[in-house]
Amino acid sequence: MLERLNQAMEHIENHLDQSIDVAVLARIAATSEYHLRRMFSALAGMPLSEYIRRRRLTVAGAEVLAGREALLGIAVRYGYGSGEAFARAFRSVHGVGPGEARRTGAALVSQHRLSFRLIVEGSSSMRYRIVDRPTFTVIGPKARVPLVHTGPNQAIIDFVRGIDPQTLERLEKLSDQEPHGIVAVCDDLDPSRAEGTELDYYHGVVTDAPAFAGTTALAVPAGTWAVFTASGPAPQAIQELWREVFVEWFPSNPYRSRPGPEILRTLLSADGTEADAELWLPVEREHARPLERHVDASG
Repeated sequence: MLERLNQAMEHIENHLDQSIDVAVLARIAATSEYHLRRMFSALAGMPLSEYIRRRRLTVAGAEVLAGREALLGIAVRYGYGSGEAFARAFRSVHGVGPGEARRTGAALVSQHRLSFRLIVEGSSSMRYRIVDRPTFTVIGPKARVPLVHTGPNQAIIDFVRGIDPQTLERLEKLSDQEPHGIVAVCDDLDPSRAEGTELDYYHGVVTDAPAFAGTTALAVPAGTWAVFTASGPAPQAIQELWREVFVEWFPSNPYRSRPGPEILRTLLSADGTEADAELWLPVEREHARPLERHVDASG
């Protein structure tokens, strides 16, 4: 997987001055567009689209400073329809406009090329199981919240604090299948997974019971799930679990993520310092393909 992902990164470098189709990158990486975006975001710490934008503006920045071509020509070559659009994008990355950068020789920001490699430490093993589930339903209070990559999500914290305790008590009594108890469910995420994009957040339970006042039902289609468990200090154990799944488990196992809700059940110790976490991710089996060298048809 990582070798193919690096081939996709090479394709990006060879086409920074052209349109880059994520479907083509997914074919090179021998996976789905959904999994490529999800995997890249987890490994690189930024959405794939943001990486491509930053690499384009890094290369464009070098050409701006070189001074051999008109700024409008550089803008058009890197996909910007006007000098104004190019200037806005340039300033958002470099903190200075292209005209000023050329006049003053300003220091610019560089987004380095990414390559991926698997470091095998062998110090721990990951606990997981694969579960085939028929259709099930999540019911609970629902909110549309922004995606936050690091640190606490204050919108979710405020939403959960505002839920009527009697609603939570009633929900807990309705939990009748795995994962048991109150769960946090994230659904309908933007494909880019960019910081600040919105998602549907449910604070509820998995049950066959119907939704009631103050709750919303989410019907989840039948499919395969990878279930991961971790225990340790809160919230570090949960944060590290997410990272390890995408950095270590997916590259080492014949599965890829698929569209669907992501479900997290967390049990905290009495003092809130320790957590037992169970993470359910929708997956599908990767179809093995022979590794082949990608040849650019443009020569």
